[in-house]
Amino acid sequence: MLTPEKTADSPPSLPRRWARNVSRAVSATLLWPRLQLALKAALAAGIAFAIAPFMPGSAAEYPYYAPLGALVAMYENVAGSMRQGLQTLVGLAIGVGLAFMLFSLGQPTPLTVAVVMGLGVILAGLPRIGSGRDWIPTAALLVLLVGGHNPDTFSFGYLFQMAVGVTVGIVVNLLVFPPLHFRAAALSIAELRQALAQQLWDMGEALKESWPPEHQDWSRRSEALAAHARSVRLAVEKADASRQANPRRRLHPRDMDLDYRNLRDLERLTFHVQDVTQVLSDVIWADDTPFVVPDADAAPLGDAMASVGDVLRALEDETPERQAELARSAEATISELTARLATEQHSKEAPSAVESILLSLHRMLRVATPGRPESQPASAPAS
Repeated sequence: MLTPEKTADSPPSLPRRWARNVSRAVSATLLWPRLQLALKAALAAGIAFAIAPFMPGSAAEYPYYAPLGALVAMYENVAGSMRQGLQTLVGLAIGVGLAFMLFSLGQPTPLTVAVVMGLGVILAGLPRIGSGRDWIPTAALLVLLVGGHNPDTFSFGYLFQMAVGVTVGIVVNLLVFPPLHFRAAALSIAELRQALAQQLWDMGEALKESWPPEHQDWSRRSEALAAHARSVRLAVEKADASRQANPRRRLHPRDMDLDYRNLRDLERLTFHVQDVTQVLSDVIWADDTPFVVPDADAAPLGDAMASVGDVLRALEDETPERQAELARSAEATISELTARLATEQHSKEAPSAVESILLSLHRMLRVATPGRPESQPASAPAS
């Protein structure tokens, strides 16, 4: 099971270069929405502050609350912007009402401030207020302390200007390139597929090295893969939320059902890859594991792992014909080793772990086999 050692100066393999390219693309895709949101927030705040002095009555005396409202309503998707803006205004109204109820106690004192804060926190626990819960005690405290001797004027100006800012923020988010996070979701799916393929390739290499293998980083990736799968789910859910109330969705249609099917497949693949990682790690390093991988089966098992990794990679950058060809080759490799094991005599003192690993590989292949509608990778239209 000896193989030539890799030198530190050797160039990275094609799969690793591909993984780096995907990772860079994901980073760039995640950075642009944040910059876009910052530019829109700046635009909305500037517009809100520009029109604030023209508001009626006493509201014109509090123009600085309009840009604050615009910032509050600026969310990463249109539906979220509407929801967050409305929840904020509801929270402000509740807080102002609370402050007026407590004005009957007289001028602000440490006791009245404490009462306002306590009741505000209690009311913040009301259901369906969402982000507005944080504004209940804040609004109450501002009216109580800043409103001074004229709480009616301050409360009207405060609420009116915040509502103006929220409206401006929602309109800007709706009309100025409302974001669709489809590309980030597609790239996250591609990145996780590549990470799972890389894990299988690395474990396949470890099986062909002298034992215990010198390369051990693959054995510590199980939790990282699980965290990666969770981040992909968040990216898909974020892409789905970005469609709601977004006028651009008609120009950029997206099959989110397909994305969710891809996500479920990847979560299943992640589970099986984690299982193989744990089994192989225990066989190599755990002293209390009775299972072994016989020397004669190590290299063929490594080839089987690598072949399944090839199938996962092919889902991103190969034609359907090539995907089917690689899937058939992987199935043949797994079947050949399975058939050979069925004819061999196994040691009762040290049972083989190869059958367990082959079963997991077979399940992975069933999930990733091209041709099934739920296994087709989603395209990545421009967002």
